[in-house]
Amino acid sequence: MCDLRERLALSRDRVAEIKSELDTFLSTKIPAEIRGNLRACFAGAADYLGSCFFVIDRLGDSLFSPEGPGVEDWKDISTEEWKEINRILYAPLMEGAYAQSYANPDMAVKLGTYGEVLSFLLAEIYSLPGYIFDGQLFMIVTLTELFLEIYGRFGDEDAPAVQSLEEAVRFHVTDYLEEIVRIGARNSFLPLENTLYRVVMQEDLSDPAYLYKLGEYISDTELEMAAFLNTLSEEEIDAMAATFVDGYRRGFDTMRVPFAGKTTVGIRYILGQERMIRRVIRRFEEIGLKPILTRVPGSRVNLRGTVRKGITGTPASRQFIYDHRMDEALFLDPQYVDRKLSALRKAYEELLQENADVFTGYAGPAVVESFGEETFMPAKKEGVITLSEQQQELSTTLYARSAMLLQEFLPGESYSFSIIAWPSPEIGPDFREIFRDTVRINTLKNEEYIPLQQKLIDAMDPADHILVEGCGENRTRMRVKMRKLADPAGQTQYENCVADVNIPLGEVFTSPVLSGTEGTLHVSGVYLNGYYFKDLEIVFKDGMVSSYSCGNYADEEAGRAYIRENILFNHETLPIGEFAIGTNMPAYFMAKKYDILGKLPILIVEKTGPHFALGDTCYSHSEDTAVFNPDGKEIISRENDFSLLRDTAPEKAYFNCHTDITIPYREIGRIAAVYPDGREKELIRDGRFVLPGTEALNREI
Repeated sequence: MCDLRERLALSRDRVAEIKSELDTFLSTKIPAEIRGNLRACFAGAADYLGSCFFVIDRLGDSLFSPEGPGVEDWKDISTEEWKEINRILYAPLMEGAYAQSYANPDMAVKLGTYGEVLSFLLAEIYSLPGYIFDGQLFMIVTLTELFLEIYGRFGDEDAPAVQSLEEAVRFHVTDYLEEIVRIGARNSFLPLENTLYRVVMQEDLSDPAYLYKLGEYISDTELEMAAFLNTLSEEEIDAMAATFVDGYRRGFDTMRVPFAGKTTVGIRYILGQERMIRRVIRRFEEIGLKPILTRVPGSRVNLRGTVRKGITGTPASRQFIYDHRMDEALFLDPQYVDRKLSALRKAYEELLQENADVFTGYAGPAVVESFGEETFMPAKKEGVITLSEQQQELSTTLYARSAMLLQEFLPGESYSFSIIAWPSPEIGPDFREIFRDTVRINTLKNEEYIPLQQKLIDAMDPADHILVEGCGENRTRMRVKMRKLADPAGQTQYENCVADVNIPLGEVFTSPVLSGTEGTLHVSGVYLNGYYFKDLEIVFKDGMVSSYSCGNYADEEAGRAYIRENILFNHETLPIGEFAIGTNMPAYFMAKKYDILGKLPILIVEKTGPHFALGDTCYSHSEDTAVFNPDGKEIISRENDFSLLRDTAPEKAYFNCHTDITIPYREIGRIAAVYPDGREKELIRDGRFVLPGTEALNREI
């Protein structure tokens, strides 16, 4: 610890000298125009680092103590000062500042061939706030030293070669890879009493100013959410928490996962929800689970594309996240893949040495999402760092092998999960009404839906295939191949899904046979993995994606690249891992009432129509665990041609993604079960359930 403090002191002194020497420091062999932009880039970075050092000093020595800062340590910091701390830490990314930042690829091109490396460097530096509030002295020191290392190379008589800067980045990643991965693993699986936990459980949540103490960017959205939750009664907050925690606990019984011996739960939520999360944590503690609260990783080493797993809020800049989604291109090569996997194994083994029950005691993630945020369609930029075709293959290989490695320590059948979603204030002026309607949606009664959904299952189980056809301008025409049941009295193809792991209730789903599943899936507009897709069309042959397009960009190839990155996750193709029919008409009518269908999260929107999931099945890594419906029948459609390879060719068995694409009821012409003799039985016509015995599903909220 002492060594790190000394290194930080030396680095701070060096950063403080930068602005005064820039006029004479930079090599004169660098073209004048680029040198001017370099001067502005380094001056801005030095200013930002200076602001971070100021915040470190203001927050005090307790930041880096083993116990971390307590409530009393920050009691002399006023609300206005907290606001200012938050502003200066996120200033380069908020409001219109990012447009002028050299982290922005549009500005980075002004740095000539140095642009990509320096843009990456700034992006890494802008992750410092989380490290500061978590007392991660190692990350603060090493990132500052990387900045100084790269800056120092511009002081040589000759202009530095771009290769030397890229080499500095690779050395940084190589030298500190084990520790960065170790930090990520510990944050994911240990119930640490970090800053996030202390604020949620100890601060006065009646004043939304507590949010600034979390160290994340705080916008009006988070403040409004916190203020709204403070208007709810203790009974209302407790009911929301009970719905979530009780559903989580039921998931173990539904999935036949033993709950005995579970000691921890990974909690992810949206900033502003702390009053509810505090009650959630207490309810989890009542059933023996300690919470794990962790931030979205800051280092590109622990990130995958734009996926943000952890406690999140409104980003200071969504475009910034999108622009830097492939920054690992600067160091991703076969050697890095091997080193990363080795570092992961070592990190997991160290966790086991520290606590033999760390993985067997992990109960799984409990995720609270939000919906209704302003629709974001990212701008495509020429200067963005991108993965080569070889690196795209390496990336998919790395994540596949990482998942296989984690499976060794944490088998998929050994834990459960649960997800629920609440509206964000960004959804508009009807936020409060939508929130209360969402409470009703999330608390629909399982016992009312089980028999209605069973009617659909009984009609589809004997079918040869299911037809799904769009209406109006929707071009969907899908043929979904089904299995033949060997024991219809004891087996079923569909899960009768109610409110446990996925809240709200309302779907029946299966893993279809790939061979014979074909056609066109079309949606006029849909929000997937945080991004909006307009006029999305995907064509399938034998259950695999064969072509795709969208209307987001005038350039067709740009649209294809957008889909490949954010739905296919750089795979050449993906299988249909799931076919489902959503039955939650109240959610659909709520969306129609407030005109928010395009803003619903996948979690809810998948219950408002038929949907197809690209990627792994719903039973990924748990295919060998028998699962049963409430009627006692075993669900046999738990895998497909790929998951069958898990023992013989495990690297080909999983794709490590699962994206649901829903066609809303209003775009459905009909869904029909087609039997081996050619007979058809309609389940849905013109967006309404018509199968006898299911008419009650058409009810409004």
